[in-house]
Amino acid sequence: MEEVLLTTNNLWMMLCVALVFIMHLGFSLLEIGLTRQKNTINILFKNIFIICTGLLLYYAVGFSLMYPGEFNGYLGFANFGLELPEDGLTSAYAESGYTFWTDFLFQAMFAATAATIVSGAVAERVKIQAFILFSILYVGLIYPIVGSWQWGGGFLEEFGFYDFAGSTIVHSVGGWAALVFIYFLGARYGKFKNKQSLAIRGHNLPLAVMGLFFLWFGWFGFNGGSVLSAQPDLTSKVLVTTSLAAAAGGVSAALFTLFLYKSLDVTMFINGVLGGLVGITAGADLMTPAEAVIIGLIAGIVVILAVRFIDKLRLDDPVGAIPVHLFCGVWGTLAVGVFGEMASWNQLWIQAASVGVIGLFCILTSTLLVVGLKYTIGLRVHQEAEIEGLDKHEHGMQAYADFGVQNN
Repeated sequence: MEEVLLTTNNLWMMLCVALVFIMHLGFSLLEIGLTRQKNTINILFKNIFIICTGLLLYYAVGFSLMYPGEFNGYLGFANFGLELPEDGLTSAYAESGYTFWTDFLFQAMFAATAATIVSGAVAERVKIQAFILFSILYVGLIYPIVGSWQWGGGFLEEFGFYDFAGSTIVHSVGGWAALVFIYFLGARYGKFKNKQSLAIRGHNLPLAVMGLFFLWFGWFGFNGGSVLSAQPDLTSKVLVTTSLAAAAGGVSAALFTLFLYKSLDVTMFINGVLGGLVGITAGADLMTPAEAVIIGLIAGIVVILAVRFIDKLRLDDPVGAIPVHLFCGVWGTLAVGVFGEMASWNQLWIQAASVGVIGLFCILTSTLLVVGLKYTIGLRVHQEAEIEGLDKHEHGMQAYADFGVQNN
Protein backbone atom coordinates (compact mmCIF):
# COMPACT_ATOMS: atom_id res chain seq x y z
CA MET A 1 0.00 0.00 0.00
CA GLU A 2 2.81 2.42 0.86
CA GLU A 3 4.47 1.76 -2.51
CA VAL A 4 1.21 2.48 -4.33
CA LEU A 5 0.81 5.71 -2.37
CA LEU A 6 4.39 6.75 -3.14
CA THR A 7 3.96 6.01 -6.85
CA THR A 8 0.70 7.97 -7.04
CA ASN A 9 2.02 10.96 -5.13
CA ASN A 10 5.30 10.98 -7.01
CA LEU A 11 3.52 10.85 -10.36
CA TRP A 12 1.46 13.92 -9.44
CA MET A 13 4.58 15.76 -8.26
CA MET A 14 6.42 14.96 -11.50
CA LEU A 15 3.46 16.31 -13.44
CA CYS A 16 3.70 19.49 -11.32
CA VAL A 17 7.39 19.75 -12.22
CA ALA A 18 6.35 19.83 -15.88
CA LEU A 19 3.63 22.41 -15.19
CA VAL A 20 6.02 24.74 -13.36
CA PHE A 21 8.60 24.24 -16.11
CA ILE A 22 6.09 25.40 -18.75
CA MET A 23 5.70 28.64 -16.78
CA HIS A 24 9.09 29.67 -18.15
CA LEU A 25 7.59 29.58 -21.64
CA GLY A 26 4.78 31.72 -20.26
CA PHE A 27 7.22 34.27 -18.84
CA SER A 28 9.08 34.34 -22.17
CA LEU A 29 5.96 34.96 -24.26
CA LEU A 30 4.58 37.53 -21.85
CA GLU A 31 7.84 39.45 -21.76
CA ILE A 32 8.42 39.56 -25.51
CA GLY A 33 4.77 40.43 -26.14
CA LEU A 34 4.88 43.44 -23.82
CA THR A 35 8.18 44.79 -25.17
CA ARG A 36 9.40 45.93 -28.57
CA GLN A 37 10.26 43.72 -31.51
CA LYS A 38 13.88 44.87 -31.63
CA ASN A 39 14.61 43.25 -28.24
CA THR A 40 12.92 39.88 -28.74
CA ILE A 41 16.05 37.74 -29.15
CA ASN A 42 17.61 39.35 -26.08
CA ILE A 43 14.61 38.48 -23.94
CA LEU A 44 14.40 34.92 -25.23
CA PHE A 45 18.10 34.42 -24.60
CA LYS A 46 17.75 35.59 -21.00
CA ASN A 47 14.83 33.30 -20.31
CA ILE A 48 16.57 30.25 -21.76
CA PHE A 49 19.70 31.14 -19.80
CA ILE A 50 17.72 31.42 -16.57
CA ILE A 51 16.28 27.92 -16.63
CA CYS A 52 19.56 26.34 -17.81
CA THR A 53 21.78 27.97 -15.20
CA GLY A 54 19.05 27.80 -12.56
CA LEU A 55 19.03 24.02 -12.77
CA LEU A 56 22.81 23.76 -12.70
CA LEU A 57 23.24 26.21 -9.82
CA TYR A 58 20.49 24.63 -7.78
CA TYR A 59 22.15 21.25 -8.33
CA ALA A 60 25.62 22.53 -7.42
CA VAL A 61 24.86 24.62 -4.32
CA GLY A 62 21.28 25.88 -4.13
CA PHE A 63 19.49 22.77 -2.93
CA SER A 64 22.05 22.19 -0.19
CA LEU A 65 21.82 25.83 0.91
CA MET A 66 18.05 25.73 1.02
CA TYR A 67 17.74 22.32 2.68
CA PRO A 68 20.93 21.92 4.71
CA GLY A 69 19.44 19.60 7.33
CA GLU A 70 20.39 20.49 10.90
CA PHE A 71 21.64 24.11 10.95
CA ASN A 72 21.58 27.30 13.01
CA GLY A 73 18.40 28.56 11.31
CA TYR A 74 20.14 31.34 9.40
CA LEU A 75 22.77 29.79 7.15
CA GLY A 76 23.68 26.19 6.50
CA PHE A 77 25.14 24.04 3.77
CA ALA A 78 24.97 20.28 3.28
CA ASN A 79 27.33 19.49 0.42
CA PHE A 80 28.13 20.30 -3.19
CA GLY A 81 25.94 18.56 -5.72
CA LEU A 82 23.27 16.02 -4.79
CA GLU A 83 23.77 13.13 -2.42
CA LEU A 84 20.95 10.59 -2.45
CA PRO A 85 19.83 9.81 1.13
CA GLU A 86 19.47 6.17 2.10
CA ASP A 87 15.69 6.52 2.17
CA GLY A 88 15.54 8.91 -0.81
CA LEU A 89 13.69 6.49 -3.09
CA THR A 90 11.47 4.90 -0.48
CA SER A 91 8.18 5.72 1.21
CA ALA A 92 10.11 6.87 4.28
CA TYR A 93 11.28 9.97 2.40
CA ALA A 94 8.82 12.89 2.63
CA GLU A 95 6.11 10.66 4.13
CA SER A 96 5.47 8.89 0.81
CA GLY A 97 4.93 12.25 -0.94
CA TYR A 98 7.70 11.96 -3.54
CA THR A 99 11.27 10.77 -4.07
CA PHE A 100 14.43 12.75 -3.42
CA TRP A 101 15.00 13.31 -7.15
CA THR A 102 11.48 14.70 -7.62
CA ASP A 103 11.99 16.90 -4.57
CA PHE A 104 15.09 18.45 -6.12
CA LEU A 105 13.57 19.03 -9.54
CA PHE A 106 10.36 20.58 -8.21
CA GLN A 107 12.29 23.00 -6.01
CA ALA A 108 14.72 23.82 -8.82
CA MET A 109 11.83 25.02 -11.00
CA PHE A 110 10.91 27.50 -8.27
CA ALA A 111 14.47 28.78 -7.93
CA ALA A 112 14.71 29.96 -11.53
CA THR A 113 11.48 31.95 -11.22
CA ALA A 114 13.08 34.63 -9.02
CA ALA A 115 15.52 35.59 -11.79
CA THR A 116 12.75 35.49 -14.42
CA ILE A 117 10.89 38.18 -12.48
CA VAL A 118 13.97 40.42 -12.64
CA SER A 119 14.35 39.77 -16.38
CA GLY A 120 11.02 41.40 -17.20
CA ALA A 121 11.65 44.49 -15.10
CA VAL A 122 15.08 45.28 -16.61
CA ALA A 123 14.10 44.48 -20.20
CA GLU A 124 15.21 46.56 -23.21
CA ARG A 125 18.24 48.31 -21.70
CA VAL A 126 20.29 45.99 -19.48
CA LYS A 127 23.65 44.59 -20.52
CA ILE A 128 23.34 40.86 -21.03
CA GLN A 129 26.59 40.24 -19.11
CA ALA A 130 25.34 42.19 -16.09
CA PHE A 131 22.06 40.30 -16.04
CA ILE A 132 23.82 36.94 -16.37
CA LEU A 133 26.17 37.61 -13.46
CA PHE A 134 23.36 38.96 -11.30
CA SER A 135 21.19 35.91 -12.03
CA ILE A 136 23.98 33.50 -11.18
CA LEU A 137 24.61 35.09 -7.79
CA TYR A 138 20.97 35.72 -6.91
CA VAL A 139 19.64 32.30 -7.90
CA GLY A 140 22.71 30.46 -6.65
CA LEU A 141 23.00 32.16 -3.26
CA ILE A 142 20.36 34.70 -2.21
CA TYR A 143 17.17 32.82 -3.09
CA PRO A 144 18.15 29.51 -1.41
CA ILE A 145 19.33 31.29 1.74
CA VAL A 146 15.95 33.03 2.09
CA GLY A 147 14.20 29.76 1.28
CA SER A 148 16.09 27.96 4.03
CA TRP A 149 14.72 30.39 6.61
CA GLN A 150 11.20 29.09 5.98
CA TRP A 151 10.99 25.95 3.87
CA GLY A 152 14.34 24.61 5.07
CA GLY A 153 13.31 24.73 8.73
CA GLY A 154 15.03 28.01 9.61
CA PHE A 155 14.26 30.80 12.03
CA LEU A 156 11.20 32.14 10.18
CA GLU A 157 9.47 28.77 10.37
CA GLU A 158 10.15 28.69 14.12
CA PHE A 159 8.83 32.27 14.32
CA GLY A 160 5.53 31.06 12.87
CA PHE A 161 5.75 32.58 9.40
CA TYR A 162 3.56 30.90 6.78
CA ASP A 163 4.02 30.97 3.02
CA PHE A 164 2.41 27.98 1.35
CA ALA A 165 3.84 28.25 -2.18
CA GLY A 166 5.94 31.39 -2.24
CA SER A 167 4.14 34.75 -2.42
CA THR A 168 7.13 36.03 -0.47
CA ILE A 169 9.77 33.29 -0.68
CA VAL A 170 9.62 33.25 -4.50
CA HIS A 171 7.70 36.23 -5.83
CA SER A 172 8.65 39.09 -3.57
CA VAL A 173 12.24 37.83 -3.39
CA GLY A 174 12.36 38.37 -7.14
CA GLY A 175 10.35 41.58 -6.85
CA TRP A 176 12.70 43.23 -4.36
CA ALA A 177 15.67 42.45 -6.60
CA ALA A 178 13.83 43.86 -9.61
CA LEU A 179 13.02 47.08 -7.73
CA VAL A 180 16.65 47.62 -6.73
CA PHE A 181 17.92 46.78 -10.21
CA ILE A 182 15.67 49.23 -12.08
CA TYR A 183 16.48 51.99 -9.57
CA PHE A 184 20.17 51.83 -10.45
CA LEU A 185 19.58 50.92 -14.10
CA GLY A 186 17.37 53.88 -14.98
CA ALA A 187 14.41 54.17 -17.31
CA ARG A 188 14.34 53.36 -21.02
CA TYR A 189 15.15 56.15 -23.43
CA GLY A 190 11.93 58.12 -24.05
CA LYS A 191 9.93 56.62 -21.18
CA PHE A 192 9.66 59.84 -19.16
CA LYS A 193 9.38 63.33 -20.63
CA ASN A 194 8.50 66.57 -18.86
CA LYS A 195 7.64 64.65 -15.68
CA GLN A 196 5.15 62.51 -17.58
CA SER A 197 5.24 58.76 -18.14
CA LEU A 198 4.90 57.87 -21.82
CA ALA A 199 3.53 54.51 -22.89
CA ILE A 200 5.99 52.31 -24.82
CA ARG A 201 3.75 49.74 -26.43
CA GLY A 202 4.60 46.07 -26.68
CA HIS A 203 4.87 44.69 -30.21
CA ASN A 204 2.71 41.55 -29.91
CA LEU A 205 -0.17 41.45 -27.43
CA PRO A 206 -1.45 38.07 -28.67
CA LEU A 207 1.87 36.56 -27.54
CA ALA A 208 1.47 38.29 -24.17
CA VAL A 209 -2.00 36.76 -23.76
CA MET A 210 -0.59 33.33 -24.67
CA GLY A 211 2.04 33.89 -22.01
CA LEU A 212 -0.66 34.67 -19.47
CA PHE A 213 -2.52 31.44 -20.16
CA PHE A 214 0.66 29.36 -20.00
CA LEU A 215 1.45 30.95 -16.63
CA TRP A 216 -2.07 30.34 -15.31
CA PHE A 217 -1.85 26.74 -16.55
CA GLY A 218 1.54 26.31 -14.87
CA TRP A 219 0.26 27.76 -11.61
CA PHE A 220 -1.81 24.60 -11.12
CA GLY A 221 1.54 22.86 -10.63
CA PHE A 222 3.10 25.76 -8.73
CA ASN A 223 0.37 25.81 -6.08
CA GLY A 224 -1.05 22.32 -6.54
CA GLY A 225 2.39 20.76 -6.24
CA SER A 226 3.06 22.70 -3.06
CA VAL A 227 0.67 20.33 -1.29
CA LEU A 228 3.68 17.99 -1.70
CA SER A 229 1.45 15.00 -2.41
CA ALA A 230 -1.62 14.06 -4.43
CA GLN A 231 -3.85 14.34 -1.34
CA PRO A 232 -7.21 14.73 -3.12
CA ASP A 233 -9.12 17.01 -0.75
CA LEU A 234 -6.37 19.60 -0.24
CA THR A 235 -5.03 19.50 -3.80
CA SER A 236 -8.45 20.06 -5.34
CA LYS A 237 -9.16 22.88 -2.89
CA VAL A 238 -5.88 24.59 -3.78
CA LEU A 239 -6.68 24.42 -7.49
CA VAL A 240 -10.09 25.98 -6.84
CA THR A 241 -8.77 28.86 -4.72
CA THR A 242 -5.96 29.48 -7.21
CA SER A 243 -8.38 29.71 -10.16
CA LEU A 244 -10.91 31.90 -8.37
CA ALA A 245 -8.27 34.37 -7.16
CA ALA A 246 -6.84 34.63 -10.68
CA ALA A 247 -10.25 35.29 -12.21
CA ALA A 248 -11.17 37.84 -9.54
CA GLY A 249 -7.85 39.63 -9.95
CA GLY A 250 -8.38 39.97 -13.68
CA VAL A 251 -11.93 41.26 -13.38
CA SER A 252 -11.14 43.81 -10.67
CA ALA A 253 -8.09 45.10 -12.55
CA ALA A 254 -10.09 45.48 -15.77
CA LEU A 255 -12.96 47.30 -14.07
CA PHE A 256 -10.67 49.51 -11.98
CA THR A 257 -8.74 50.45 -15.14
CA LEU A 258 -12.02 51.33 -16.85
CA PHE A 259 -12.97 53.52 -13.87
CA LEU A 260 -9.60 55.33 -13.83
CA TYR A 261 -8.78 55.61 -17.54
CA LYS A 262 -12.11 54.98 -19.32
CA SER A 263 -10.57 52.11 -21.31
CA LEU A 264 -10.45 48.32 -21.16
CA ASP A 265 -6.69 47.77 -21.23
CA VAL A 266 -5.75 44.14 -21.93
CA THR A 267 -2.26 44.60 -20.43
CA MET A 268 -3.81 45.63 -17.11
CA PHE A 269 -6.23 42.71 -17.42
CA ILE A 270 -3.25 40.36 -17.86
CA ASN A 271 -1.42 41.74 -14.84
CA GLY A 272 -4.59 41.65 -12.76
CA VAL A 273 -4.90 37.90 -13.36
CA LEU A 274 -1.22 37.42 -12.49
CA GLY A 275 -1.63 39.59 -9.39
CA GLY A 276 -4.49 37.37 -8.24
CA LEU A 277 -2.33 34.28 -8.76
CA VAL A 278 0.58 35.75 -6.80
CA GLY A 279 -1.76 36.99 -4.07
CA ILE A 280 -3.34 33.60 -3.38
CA THR A 281 -0.05 31.69 -3.46
CA ALA A 282 0.85 32.26 0.20
CA GLY A 283 -2.41 30.87 1.55
CA ALA A 284 -4.06 28.85 -1.21
CA ASP A 285 -4.45 25.87 1.14
CA LEU A 286 -5.98 27.94 3.95
CA MET A 287 -8.67 29.95 2.18
CA THR A 288 -12.31 29.25 1.40
CA PRO A 289 -13.42 29.94 -2.18
CA ALA A 290 -15.09 33.18 -1.06
CA GLU A 291 -11.90 34.35 0.67
CA ALA A 292 -9.88 33.52 -2.44
CA VAL A 293 -12.19 35.73 -4.49
CA ILE A 294 -11.73 38.62 -2.03
CA ILE A 295 -7.94 38.21 -2.08
CA GLY A 296 -7.97 38.22 -5.87
CA LEU A 297 -10.25 41.26 -6.10
CA ILE A 298 -7.94 43.24 -3.84
CA ALA A 299 -4.84 42.01 -5.71
CA GLY A 300 -6.24 43.31 -9.01
CA ILE A 301 -6.64 46.77 -7.51
CA VAL A 302 -3.20 46.58 -5.88
CA VAL A 303 -1.63 45.94 -9.30
CA ILE A 304 -3.19 49.05 -10.87
CA LEU A 305 -2.31 51.30 -7.93
CA ALA A 306 1.23 49.92 -7.88
CA VAL A 307 1.70 50.64 -11.60
CA ARG A 308 0.70 54.27 -10.96
CA PHE A 309 2.99 54.46 -7.94
CA ILE A 310 5.98 53.06 -9.84
CA ASP A 311 5.40 55.59 -12.64
CA LYS A 312 5.26 58.46 -10.16
CA LEU A 313 8.62 57.38 -8.79
CA ARG A 314 9.92 57.53 -12.40
CA LEU A 315 10.90 53.89 -12.29
CA ASP A 316 10.53 51.92 -15.50
CA ASP A 317 9.15 48.38 -15.36
CA PRO A 318 8.22 47.40 -18.93
CA VAL A 319 6.09 44.35 -18.05
CA GLY A 320 4.69 45.26 -14.62
CA ALA A 321 6.80 42.66 -12.81
CA ILE A 322 7.15 44.70 -9.62
CA PRO A 323 3.43 45.50 -9.18
CA VAL A 324 2.55 41.85 -9.79
CA HIS A 325 5.27 39.98 -7.94
CA LEU A 326 6.38 42.39 -5.21
CA PHE A 327 3.24 44.31 -4.30
CA CYS A 328 0.83 41.41 -4.73
CA GLY A 329 3.35 39.06 -3.14
CA VAL A 330 3.39 41.23 -0.02
CA TRP A 331 -0.42 41.54 -0.07
CA GLY A 332 -0.89 37.78 -0.40
CA THR A 333 1.50 37.10 2.45
CA LEU A 334 -0.28 39.56 4.74
CA ALA A 335 -3.64 38.07 3.71
CA VAL A 336 -2.71 34.88 5.57
CA GLY A 337 -3.11 36.87 8.78
CA VAL A 338 -6.39 38.43 7.66
CA PHE A 339 -8.30 35.54 6.04
CA GLY A 340 -8.38 31.79 6.29
CA GLU A 341 -7.60 29.23 8.95
CA MET A 342 -4.69 31.14 10.53
CA ALA A 343 -6.26 34.62 10.61
CA SER A 344 -5.39 36.57 13.77
CA TRP A 345 -3.69 39.79 14.82
CA ASN A 346 -0.70 37.80 16.03
CA GLN A 347 -0.35 35.97 12.71
CA LEU A 348 -0.68 39.25 10.81
CA TRP A 349 2.19 40.66 12.88
CA ILE A 350 4.30 37.56 12.21
CA GLN A 351 3.60 37.79 8.47
CA ALA A 352 4.42 41.52 8.35
CA ALA A 353 7.62 41.19 10.38
CA SER A 354 8.80 38.29 8.21
CA VAL A 355 8.10 40.23 5.01
CA GLY A 356 10.15 43.08 6.47
CA VAL A 357 13.10 40.85 7.34
CA ILE A 358 13.15 39.19 3.92
CA GLY A 359 12.66 42.52 2.15
CA LEU A 360 15.55 44.13 4.01
CA PHE A 361 17.85 41.19 3.27
CA CYS A 362 16.94 41.17 -0.42
CA ILE A 363 17.35 44.95 -0.75
CA LEU A 364 20.79 44.89 0.91
CA THR A 365 22.11 41.92 -1.03
CA SER A 366 20.66 43.12 -4.34
CA THR A 367 22.16 46.56 -3.81
CA LEU A 368 25.59 45.06 -3.19
CA LEU A 369 25.35 42.95 -6.34
CA VAL A 370 23.95 45.69 -8.57
CA VAL A 371 26.32 48.43 -7.38
CA GLY A 372 29.25 46.04 -7.77
CA LEU A 373 28.22 45.32 -11.35
CA LYS A 374 27.57 48.98 -12.09
CA TYR A 375 31.09 50.02 -11.16
CA THR A 376 32.81 47.07 -12.83
CA ILE A 377 31.25 45.91 -16.10
CA GLY A 378 28.37 48.42 -16.09
CA LEU A 379 24.62 47.80 -16.05
CA ARG A 380 23.31 49.50 -19.16
CA VAL A 381 23.92 49.31 -22.89
CA HIS A 382 24.90 52.54 -24.65
CA GLN A 383 22.17 54.72 -26.13
CA GLU A 384 22.75 53.66 -29.74
CA ALA A 385 22.25 50.00 -28.81
CA GLU A 386 19.07 50.81 -26.90
CA ILE A 387 17.60 52.82 -29.78
CA GLU A 388 18.52 50.33 -32.51
CA GLY A 389 17.71 47.28 -30.41
CA LEU A 390 19.55 44.79 -28.24
CA ASP A 391 18.97 42.01 -30.76
CA LYS A 392 21.26 43.72 -33.25
CA HIS A 393 23.90 44.97 -30.81
CA GLU A 394 24.01 42.16 -28.24
CA HIS A 395 23.20 39.16 -30.46
CA GLY A 396 23.70 40.19 -34.08
CA MET A 397 20.39 38.76 -35.29
CA GLN A 398 16.70 39.50 -35.71
CA ALA A 399 13.70 37.66 -34.30
CA TYR A 400 11.57 38.20 -37.39
CA ALA A 401 14.12 38.25 -40.20
CA ASP A 402 11.56 37.77 -43.00
CA PHE A 403 9.79 40.98 -42.11
CA GLY A 404 12.78 43.31 -42.30
CA VAL A 405 14.31 45.49 -39.63
CA GLN A 406 12.05 47.47 -37.35
CA ASN A 407 13.17 49.53 -34.39
CA ASN A 408 9.85 49.82 -32.60
